[in-house]
Amino acid sequence: MEYGLIGGRLGHSYSKPIHEALAGYDYRLCPLPTPEEAHAFMRARDFKAINVTIPYKELVMPYCDVIDDAARAIGSVNTIVNKNGRLEGHNTDFAGFTCLLRRNGISLRGKTVMLLGTGGTQKTVLAVARAEGAAQAVLVSRRRAGNAITYEEAARRADVQVIVNTSPVGMYPNNGECLVALENYPRLEAVLDVIYNPFRTALLQQAEARGLPAVNGMLMLVAQAKYAAEHFLGRPLPDAEIDRIDRELRGKLSNLVLVGMPGSGKSSLGKACAKLLGKRFVDMDDVLVERIGGPISSILSPGNETPFRNLESAVAAELGKENGQVIATGGGAVLRAQNVRALRQNGVVVYIDRPLGQLAVGGARPLSQSAEALAAMHAARAPLYAAACDARVENDGPFESVAEAIKERFYEILDH
Repeated sequence: MEYGLIGGRLGHSYSKPIHEALAGYDYRLCPLPTPEEAHAFMRARDFKAINVTIPYKELVMPYCDVIDDAARAIGSVNTIVNKNGRLEGHNTDFAGFTCLLRRNGISLRGKTVMLLGTGGTQKTVLAVARAEGAAQAVLVSRRRAGNAITYEEAARRADVQVIVNTSPVGMYPNNGECLVALENYPRLEAVLDVIYNPFRTALLQQAEARGLPAVNGMLMLVAQAKYAAEHFLGRPLPDAEIDRIDRELRGKLSNLVLVGMPGSGKSSLGKACAKLLGKRFVDMDDVLVERIGGPISSILSPGNETPFRNLESAVAAELGKENGQVIATGGGAVLRAQNVRALRQNGVVVYIDRPLGQLAVGGARPLSQSAEALAAMHAARAPLYAAACDARVENDGPFESVAEAIKERFYEILDH
């Protein structure tokens, strides 16, 4: 291997496309499940340059012949360059996290900042917090150790103003996990999560629900990769590459999720949008029919929705973990908050709003067999669609124009 990434689990990593977009070299992912394998890899020194991720940012340090001052002060190395058998260790996460703060207009000066988790990334973020003039850094761990407090104790720190999750809790494939309840922090101003898969962790969705800035780690990943690539190549790269690659990745990996009433055009518009965006189309109803082994009406009827809704929730949880899709949801997918959270974690949610008079009655839709039932359903669900979405698009014009409008709103939301 010439260039690549080592770590414990790398199924979540986007480093390969980032590095290849930055510099064009072949970049490989090298998972090393055990510390013994990591030690053996480092002893062999069979690489030109590598990045290092969880949990080996500290393990690799004794193998480095030279460690720059920043990495040594932090106590964590994420970039190693092999110069004729001599290993040079660097930490580009410091500059990456600083870039993340700058791009999102978040200041730590004079603030009480709480860091969740232990390990190399926590050390880096702590160093940035100190460099940025934070008034206090509160370290939180599952067990009380050193200067760290427990999560039970952290829940009583009502003075916290900024929270940064540096732990892997909530990262794919363990989506939905979260370490803290934000209701305990009345002075909270912003939440950052170094996780980038999913884009919206459960922690960040809590922050969004409270109207707070909620920032994931994707731009940090791209920025630190750019700085690492400069070490790899021995030459500078344009800063504009950070924003370009960040935008391209978010556009490629984010899901477009369509919600709305039965008959609002989600499936037909979803197929058209999938072609426009170059994404895979998934119709949740089709997945459910396959799982059921028959029509939806066989397990869904007025007064007997629970078996169907349970299966629908399971499918939403599965699809929400994946990337690069256009998902047409069933009309009732928003009835459970857990479904909305699952679909929002990697998705831009667009509400397809079609006038009530244009919605079809009957057919294969078991809960809208009459105009009265459809009107009652619309009255009950319209507020849920509005609350769940990032954008609303009215389906009251030419089909192609509506699909194009959805595409435009998708990119507008990502850019925002």
